[in-house]
Amino acid sequence: MQPFQLSPHPRPLSKMERGEALSPTVQITKAGTPARPAGGPLRPGEGPGLPAGQAGVRFLLASDKFKGSLTAQQVCDSIALTLQEQYPESLIEKFPMADGGEGTCDLLTSISGGSKIVVKARDPLFRSIETFYGLSPDGKTAFIEMASASGLQLLKQDERNPGLTSSVGTGDMIAHALTHGVKSIVLGCGGSGTNDAGIGMATALGFSFFGSDGKILQPIGENLSKIESIHSDEALKEISGCKFLLITDVDNPLFGPQGAAFTFAPQKGASPKDVEKLDQGMKHFAQILERYYHSGIIDFPGAGAGGGLPVSARAFLNAEIKPGIDFIIEFANLEEKIKRADWVITGEGKFDQQSLHGKVVSGMARLCRQYQKKLWVICGVSEVTERQAKQMGIEKVLTISSTVSGKEEAMRNADELLRKEIRKALEDF
Repeated sequence: MQPFQLSPHPRPLSKMERGEALSPTVQITKAGTPARPAGGPLRPGEGPGLPAGQAGVRFLLASDKFKGSLTAQQVCDSIALTLQEQYPESLIEKFPMADGGEGTCDLLTSISGGSKIVVKARDPLFRSIETFYGLSPDGKTAFIEMASASGLQLLKQDERNPGLTSSVGTGDMIAHALTHGVKSIVLGCGGSGTNDAGIGMATALGFSFFGSDGKILQPIGENLSKIESIHSDEALKEISGCKFLLITDVDNPLFGPQGAAFTFAPQKGASPKDVEKLDQGMKHFAQILERYYHSGIIDFPGAGAGGGLPVSARAFLNAEIKPGIDFIIEFANLEEKIKRADWVITGEGKFDQQSLHGKVVSGMARLCRQYQKKLWVICGVSEVTERQAKQMGIEKVLTISSTVSGKEEAMRNADELLRKEIRKALEDF
C-alpha cells in the first residue's frame, strides 16, 4: 500500500501555521499585551522566528480536552491566563490538541485552512441528526470524526448499549464526501459509542452482511456473531478512487483481554455478560474477514479503536492505519513548535495507562525528551505513577481533583481548579 498523502495541490499556509488567530482565543501572543487582530502583522517579540531569550520564557501549551468539562482550547486558555500572572514578559503559543477522538476534525480543518460541510447522518441508534465534516481548501480531502455521528456523547445514559448501536452514521459522512468528489479521507475513530467492528459504516457504503438464513442483518454489535457472508455488489464505486487514512487514539487489538469489548464496552454501557458476547462476536467476525480477504488482516495495533471500526476500514476501504498523535504531530508541524519552546505544558482529563500509548501526552513527551524540553502535565485525575512519569521525561504532573471531594466537583469547577493548580505549582517552582 502506498503511504497516505494529502492532495498534492498547493495550499496557502493556514492561520494556525502563520500564527494568526483561528478564533478570538487561539493565537500566539506576548503575555501581558492585547492580542493583535486576526490577519494583522506580528508585533516585535511575537511569533515564530524570534531569537531565543528576547522576550523571556517561551511556553507551548498543547493540551487535549478534559472530557465532559473543558475543551482543549479552554484548557489552553486557562493555563495561558495563569502563566501571564507569573511571567508577564513570556511568549505563549497555544495549540489545542487532539489524537483521533473528539476535536480532531476541528483541528485538522483549521490547520488546513478548510471549511465545514454540514450533512444529515444517522446516530448510533439510526436516528437522523445534523452533523459535519471538514473539507480542505481544494475540496479533495475530507476530515471526518467518527464521534460526530457515532459518538458516545450522542446517547443518553439509558440509551448506551454497544450491542445495539451502529457506526452507520460514520459511513453516511464518508458516502457524502465520496459522492462529492473527495479523493482522500482522514478518519478519526476515537470517542465512539459502538462495538460493531465497523459493519455499520460498511453498510452505509453499500456492503451487506448476511446470516445463516440468508437474510440481511442489521449492522449492530450483537449481530457480529451471526454473520456468515458478506456481499459487496452495491458498494460505492467511488471507494476505489479514494485513499483512506484511519487515525486511532489507542493501540488495542480487536478482541481478547485488551480488545475493544473488554477495554471499552463497559464505558459504553455493556454489562460483564454483554462484554463476553461482544468479544465473541469480534472473534467470529475476524474469522469471516479472514475467509474473504487474507489471514492477518485484523492483526494490527489499533484494530480495537472505535469499537473495532479499523478492521472494516482496512478490509473494505484498503485504509492505512496510523496513530492519531503521530499524524497530527506531522500534519501540524508540531516538532518545530517544540524546538522553539522552552517549556511545554500538555494534559488531558484522565492521565492513565492508556495515556502511555498513542495519546496526546505520550506524543508530546516523546518530542520533549528528544529535544530536552521541560514538560509539565495537567490532568483531572492521574493513575500514572511518579516513576512512570519520570521515565516519560515529565517533570511534574498536576492533578486538579486532588484538592476536591469528588469527580463531579472537579468536573463542575474544572477551570477554576486548573488555574489554581497551575498557580500553586508556579509559586512552588
